[in-house]
Amino acid sequence: MPLRPGPSLRAFLSPHQRLHAFPATADSVERVDRLVEALNGLGITLQAPYDLGLEPIAAVHSNGLLNFLQTAYSRFAELKEGPRPAIPDTFAVRRMDGPIPRSVWGQLGHYCNDTLTPILADTWEAAYWSAQAGLSAALVVQQGAALAYALCRPPGHHAARDLYGGYCYLNNAAIAAQWLAARGQRVAILDIDYHHGDGTQSIFYHRPDVFFCSLHADPEDEYPYYYGYENERGTGEGIGTTLNLPLPLATTANAYLVALDRGLAAIMAFRPDILIVSLGFDTLTGDPVGGFCLQPATFQLIGRRLISLERPLVLVQEGGYLLPALAPALEALVAGIVSP
Repeated sequence: MPLRPGPSLRAFLSPHQRLHAFPATADSVERVDRLVEALNGLGITLQAPYDLGLEPIAAVHSNGLLNFLQTAYSRFAELKEGPRPAIPDTFAVRRMDGPIPRSVWGQLGHYCNDTLTPILADTWEAAYWSAQAGLSAALVVQQGAALAYALCRPPGHHAARDLYGGYCYLNNAAIAAQWLAARGQRVAILDIDYHHGDGTQSIFYHRPDVFFCSLHADPEDEYPYYYGYENERGTGEGIGTTLNLPLPLATTANAYLVALDRGLAAIMAFRPDILIVSLGFDTLTGDPVGGFCLQPATFQLIGRRLISLERPLVLVQEGGYLLPALAPALEALVAGIVSP
């Protein structure tokens, strides 16, 4: 369905997504408040996600990971030290093909790749409903809407099939993409978070039917360090359906938009039916975990480019941690899309 100028925006958020709260990380609950503020200012009413169940999530993530995320906190709380955030102290470095230990400590180091992504009492509930928000946005677009926004928090693009980290537990964009692809849609994913979407790339790296393009900080300098290089193009039948556009620190709007135009040209050559955008605002100047120099107004120019593709859009929120800039950036993006 071609995207017409001035589409209305369907937006999804569950109150359960606020339950995961860990002040020691930049992924604060207040991020949600600031983005909701922007939507309210635009006259957009958030609606609760539909519950499409666990099956679409299990189509992307391993049963082992899903079982672990659901039980880790309660198992950890039974240890002699008592209830506390479940954070690994040992990692299965270069041993991902080895046995999975019985110990909850061993499983933490197997399924998690950092110390930034704790499992709390309500983490599973928040992650589950964040994934349902992404699925709901995909559902309404598949049913004919031109534009939908999933205010996903926790974010998702660092979560792989059987690995979580980078504040991410379930890969919301990948779950939405897989759900659409299973229904015959040709899907492209554009990741414009400051950090490379290593989890999303790994999930579709061998797939010819889902195109993944990422603009991000050069992994020579920034997280996730080991993925996101330009020579990563896919494997097997998926060769050519991955495009990485790493950019240097302090990248400004002009250079960023040049790279974006290159990425969008590759996406259009793939001829997608639907475009999913992993949307990060951590590219803004001053973001505490970023290093680019974009301004909120840059996102209006990004929005104009997205609408020019004349494809339905599913916007899936990823990062963005400079609280005062979040509402202006989202407002600018939506303005660029609905008033190009």
